[in-house]
Amino acid sequence: QVQLVESGGGLVQAGGSLRLSCAASGRTLSMYGIGWFQQAPGKERKFVATITTSGVTTEYADSVKGRFIISRDNAKNTVYLQMNSLKPEDTAVYYCAARHGGSSLRARAYDYWGQGTQVTVSS
Repeated sequence: QVQLVESGGGLVQAGGSLRLSCAASGRTLSMYGIGWFQQAPGKERKFVATITTSGVTTEYADSVKGRFIISRDNAKNTVYLQMNSLKPEDTAVYYCAARHGGSSLRARAYDYWGQGTQVTVSS
């Protein structure tokens, strides 16, 4: 079993940047495809980005393409989400999730979840 802890959230002005981290313990993260999801108050959890075990393949939600970058450092057991040109509509709790094997856009495909980190973008 793998435990995930997100960090790096906070309050930022529109147009600013944040880098979220997802640190794993318990198992080596290189075994897992990783996804980032966002959940705004009163809304369903939405896919943001995903990366394969090797880091070669990534996918993004249309709403974040060209602004967010997902990457991983398997030696550090950590996955990152670089968030640039932030908009107020990016405000949400961001979760990282892990699944055995490849990546997925579907939240239900993931086996393990972190506790989330709050990102608030002011206008």
